[in-house]
Amino acid sequence: MHGYEPEDPADTWWFTPGGGLEGDETHAEAALRELAEETGITDVELGPVLWQRTCSFPFDGRRWDQDEWYYLARTTQTEATPTGLTELELRSTAGLRWWTSAELSAARETVYPTRLAELLRTLLVEGPPHAPVVLDPEIV
Repeated sequence: MHGYEPEDPADTWWFTPGGGLEGDETHAEAALRELAEETGITDVELGPVLWQRTCSFPFDGRRWDQDEWYYLARTTQTEATPTGLTELELRSTAGLRWWTSAELSAARETVYPTRLAELLRTLLVEGPPHAPVVLDPEIV
């Protein structure tokens, strides 16, 4: 997804779909819900957790602290249409697109998590890890 700072649309980056837990839902349930809301993709086979990280960053006038779980997800549904963006997401998301591994590796734009191209290359060569890989925290 292509995001930007609401008060400075020139400050942009790319990020994976996701968000916080609601109520007593599991991380897997939240991942599927967020994917549906932010991309419209609902025909998904959710696989194992690949990576985990914590991050902290300023956005929209406050500091956000996140505990992120990245799942392997498989789908044949390639058309992506956000259907449930929040008011803040509507004010800070410019769109979304699919990336190839080569495009991610060549990207000059900021992509989060910052090692996504390298992580994807490893995943494609080695397959999913036996246990989630804990990534270094990112503090911006």
